[in-house]
Amino acid sequence: MIHQKIDTERLRLRRWKREDHAPFAELCSDPYVMQFIGNGSTRTAEQAGRSIASFEREWDEKGYGLFAVEEKRTGDLIGFTGLSRPDFLPEILPSIEIGWRFSRPSWGKGHASEAAAAALSFGVTELGISDIVSICQIGNRASVRIMQKLGMVFDRETIDPTCGREIEVYRLPEQLE
Repeated sequence: MIHQKIDTERLRLRRWKREDHAPFAELCSDPYVMQFIGNGSTRTAEQAGRSIASFEREWDEKGYGLFAVEEKRTGDLIGFTGLSRPDFLPEILPSIEIGWRFSRPSWGKGHASEAAAAALSFGVTELGISDIVSICQIGNRASVRIMQKLGMVFDRETIDPTCGREIEVYRLPEQLE
C-alpha cells in the first residue's frame, strides 16, 4: 500500500479529516486566494465541503489525490497540494496535474514550494507517473515561480473551457514534444 502521508521539514501532507472543513472553507472564502481559481469567485462552506469529499473520493478510486497540508509546528491546515486528473482540459490528457492552494497567511514562506516538491516526488517515485503538468491562469506569477522551482517548463497557453480565462500549462521536461 502506498502511504498517504508525507512529512517534510515543516509540513505534513495527509488525507483529509473532519476538522479540516472549517479552515478549508475559510481559505476558499478569501477573494485573494481564489482570484486565479476558475472564474475567481469564492466558495461557500458547503462548496468547500463538497470539494473535500471529492478529493477523498479521488484518493479512494485512484490511489492519489490532493493532500491536506498542515504546518507541523502548529497543526494548522494551511492548504492543499497533490495530484489530480485535469478532466476540465481534455487537450492535455492523459497528463496528471500537480496543483496547490494555500491560505494567505502562509504565502511567501515557501510552504507551497516545499509541499508541491514532496507531492511531485510522490507522484514520480512512488506512483511512477511521468506525464505531470501544472496549470495556472495568466497573471498568477507566484504559481509560475513554483512550477519553475519544481523543474517544470512552459508547454502552452490555452483557454480554460470552464470559465473562458487564459491559462498556462507547464510540464515536466521529459514530456515535451
